[in-house]
Amino acid sequence: MKRRLWAVLALVMGLAVLSPPVASAAAIGEVTGFGSNPGNLKMFRYTPDGLPAGRPVVVVMHGCTQDAAGYGTNSGWVQLAQRWSFTVVLPQQQTLNNSSKCFNWFASADITRGQGEALSIKQMTDRAVADAGASRVFATGLSAGGAMTSVMLATYPETFAGGGVVAGLPYACATSLVNSFSCMNPGQNLTPAQWGAKVRAASGYQGPWPTMSVWHGTSDFTVAQANKTEIVDQWTNVNGADAIADVNDTVGGYPHAVYRDAAGRTVVQAYTITGMGHGQPVDPGTGAQQCGTAAAYVLDVNVCAAWQLGHSWGLDT
Repeated sequence: MKRRLWAVLALVMGLAVLSPPVASAAAIGEVTGFGSNPGNLKMFRYTPDGLPAGRPVVVVMHGCTQDAAGYGTNSGWVQLAQRWSFTVVLPQQQTLNNSSKCFNWFASADITRGQGEALSIKQMTDRAVADAGASRVFATGLSAGGAMTSVMLATYPETFAGGGVVAGLPYACATSLVNSFSCMNPGQNLTPAQWGAKVRAASGYQGPWPTMSVWHGTSDFTVAQANKTEIVDQWTNVNGADAIADVNDTVGGYPHAVYRDAAGRTVVQAYTITGMGHGQPVDPGTGAQQCGTAAAYVLDVNVCAAWQLGHSWGLDT
């Protein structure tokens, strides 16, 4: 029964296997022995040649049926790591854990601090940080990987400076496979305080909290756009801000909202990609702000989410 439900979940998430990675992905390699690995995940990593000590680490998480190298490459993160010199950690799900290779963002045993897949990804992160001498760490992902990004920022907020959720979900929206479907669509409507309480309870941490960027298409009927609103509610509340945007402008021609705390610090950003379905925004090309390769559910919408995220995190400095 669970295998059938996993298969349905992968179909609903709408994430087909990506096209083969381009040549630059050849440098992506598997890392073993990174910890006890209670979630039974695989660790892949991209480290650009000549990486200076102390450069940041970005944890990049794929969606259902995808693999680490394909998503890491097509989303543009490997390309940017080459350009800006930082480490990319690429967790990969195994079919033994989930027949459709979805990260189990809906399973209590995998979204709790000190357990399961969350702990495995934390161990990967710690290994990469130790190897690179990094002082800043960020996380991002698409769909199921976006939901797992919410998990990592909630369960290990002291580790991550910021996160980027693309077509994903708020932390602890679901705690079982069955109720994951209603979280995806139509979504779960809670107050900002209720959403924030879930994050605060996940670690007992007192702050400072990671910043959050949320990306969602208005034509995403797989993971409802309402989830963007709920993520904004969750992370503005955690960061002590209200859910009323302080700035409304455009990025790449698309609506962009900025939320600031009382000290004026930007804590949440929301990007609404008009007309985009379920997928990762990319902008293939050689321009300064371009990155990524269009593929199944990696969508050319003339703005590259990876570039915008990396720039906002200061990876290009």
